[in-house]
Amino acid sequence: MALKNIIGQKKAINILLGTMGRNRMPSAYLFAGESGIGKKLTAINLAKTLNCQKDRNALSVMRDGIKDKNSLRITDYGLRMDACDECPSCKKIDSGIHPDFIMAAPEKGEIRVDEIRAIEEAISLAPYEGKRKVVIVDDAETMNPSAANAFLKTLEEPPPQSIIILISASPDRLPETIRSRCSRINFSPLTPEQCKEVIGAIDNQEREITDSQLSTLSRLSMGRPGLAISSDLMEERDWFFNLLGEMSASSASGGLGGGKNKETWADKEEMELWFNKAFMLLRDIAVLKITGKSDMLINIDLKDRFVEMSKAIEMKDIINIYGRLSFLKGYLGFNLNKAITWNYVTIIIKGLGFRF
Repeated sequence: MALKNIIGQKKAINILLGTMGRNRMPSAYLFAGESGIGKKLTAINLAKTLNCQKDRNALSVMRDGIKDKNSLRITDYGLRMDACDECPSCKKIDSGIHPDFIMAAPEKGEIRVDEIRAIEEAISLAPYEGKRKVVIVDDAETMNPSAANAFLKTLEEPPPQSIIILISASPDRLPETIRSRCSRINFSPLTPEQCKEVIGAIDNQEREITDSQLSTLSRLSMGRPGLAISSDLMEERDWFFNLLGEMSASSASGGLGGGKNKETWADKEEMELWFNKAFMLLRDIAVLKITGKSDMLINIDLKDRFVEMSKAIEMKDIINIYGRLSFLKGYLGFNLNKAITWNYVTIIIKGLGFRF
């Protein structure tokens, strides 16, 4: 895959190709946008493009009868600069074994200073076999304060022949001193049709998928096809409804769910996932209450079930529950006690007025 093959991020790709075409690339980028929309894929393919070994001088710059390179549109010239996907450098970066390609990611939820120092040492040296050293820091917002302070020094005095790409779904959590030293490129969620194209291309390589399943997955991904590729969204939804059923049954019987249920949240990540699924549920019920149109549902394959649920609750109660859950989710970063949170959410769920 090359930059031109990335689906749904035409604006971001054109910016990158344009800066390459003008030879005006910054020393550091911040790729900002939700998870699963192609930020890391774009960063990897940018690394391939910068280190591609194809003979660009041998390529004809003629396009549509234009012979003068300076007369070419930037997008045309940029496409000529794209990765070939076939040379040893492109293949090594795809495999993660290129000596001038460094990928950093959080371990146990954070990026520590030791990893940043290892990056600094690596990029202080000249490229070994490529044209540029490329460093990609995934989930950059998870750098702890020591790591962020150490990384700031690298951004202030970037080594020559290096490109640093920070990837973040929560860029506001990065220190302003780091954000201000990066050229920011925003990535947008994909359309349902673009999601279907991405998910279908990957899934059909591994398993057969029906049009109905593909449509459901594209809606459940909510513009983030990477989530559908990296996890089983249908299984996650079943898990959510099972837990919701536990809560609903507990609230209906007047008890609390913390001590009796075998199944609950395993960790903070599961708690956050459950809240996101709850917001999706409330969104679909609200859509039916307001519009009555089932074709606007995310969970369109469960439209009959959602129609029944929408009849059992008032709009004011949906808004109230959404507000209370949103407020509670805002405190997940403070390591809320799972049992207490479970019991409190069980009380909130009682306001839905129906069993699952």
